[in-house]
Amino acid sequence: MSPSAKPAIKPASPHFSCGPTKKRPGWSASNLDVSVLGRSHRAKHPKAKIQSVLTKMRSILGLPSDYHIAIVPGSNTGAVEMALWSLLGARGVDVLAWEAFGKAWVADVIKQLKIPNARAIEVDYGDLPDLGMVNFDNDVVFTWNGTTSGVRVPHGDWILADRSGLTIADATSACFAMHLPWDKLDVTTFSFQKVLGGEGAHGVIILSPRAVERLESYSPPWPMPKLFRMTKKGVFDKALFDGATINTPSMLVIDDVHDALTWAESLGGLEGLIARVDANFAVIDDWIKTTSHFAFLAQNPATVSPTSVTLSISDDWFANADAATQKAITTDIQTLLAEEDVALDIGAYRDAPSGLRIWAGATVETSDLAALMPWLDWAYETVRARHIDAA
Repeated sequence: MSPSAKPAIKPASPHFSCGPTKKRPGWSASNLDVSVLGRSHRAKHPKAKIQSVLTKMRSILGLPSDYHIAIVPGSNTGAVEMALWSLLGARGVDVLAWEAFGKAWVADVIKQLKIPNARAIEVDYGDLPDLGMVNFDNDVVFTWNGTTSGVRVPHGDWILADRSGLTIADATSACFAMHLPWDKLDVTTFSFQKVLGGEGAHGVIILSPRAVERLESYSPPWPMPKLFRMTKKGVFDKALFDGATINTPSMLVIDDVHDALTWAESLGGLEGLIARVDANFAVIDDWIKTTSHFAFLAQNPATVSPTSVTLSISDDWFANADAATQKAITTDIQTLLAEEDVALDIGAYRDAPSGLRIWAGATVETSDLAALMPWLDWAYETVRARHIDAA
């Protein structure tokens, strides 16, 4: 099979990385308020900017008034670790894992914290665990949207309203892109550099009243690093959730995400962001129905992520190749697209099956994704022909 003709139209931006993700449309460093730089983050103006970020996030996400939100160190990973180390151990734990970060939380809970009565419910990339197996007398740890597998939970109906344990959701590629049932989530974490297209290093943690009650009624048996502490002398640290960060944040990062949130507000908030995500995913979904080369890695259509869209190569020639050849093929596709300045950083996650991963969140333009799809077919056909000729 000869390659099809090279497409004539390129995406205006080749930035389709799943993290950090593309900046918002129209972003410029000149839009940032540099007056907050070189000052204490506890001074009036810089702290007000931090508080404004928290207020905007609360409003756009539609958080209940009694939920608490804070900026914490270490990106989403730091926020999840803070939750695990601060809250777990009071009862058994179910940890769901179907991709790299879920497996990391399994390692934390079972190998590091050694929680008694902890259970890992794991499946391979592309699948979702049987949610009916979850015991809500236990605390439950899961990723809402598996960034490295392109598999998400389809909704929150599986979470019991009258649960005894806490639910801890790593929602870093879901927040601001999907509707989340806050009454079903006791701890929710995310980072700026996913859906908002912000810079890295800082995470966000959201706590329900049930999570606050656990913090004040339970003290873990292990030493607690300062960066994870959400209480002072056994009392919930309200100042942390009012902009008094644990350590010094980058005010440049803070103003950058403030800019992204202001842009989100201009779209109409969460509904505007989700509309852009849905339009982006529709482009890819329509293309998948016509291409003979690619498929979603997610096995169940109801679980396909609309943000971190993960693709496998679906033809028999690729399937019959050995793992090393498959890896070489997907690497060559990425290299070819990067050389053409069409798509950058779209390789599958390092622990995932060979394939491609494309960010389709709200900061990506739908027209860019529409332009990208023909290039994916062309790149695969070109690389396939090269490998066949070389064999």
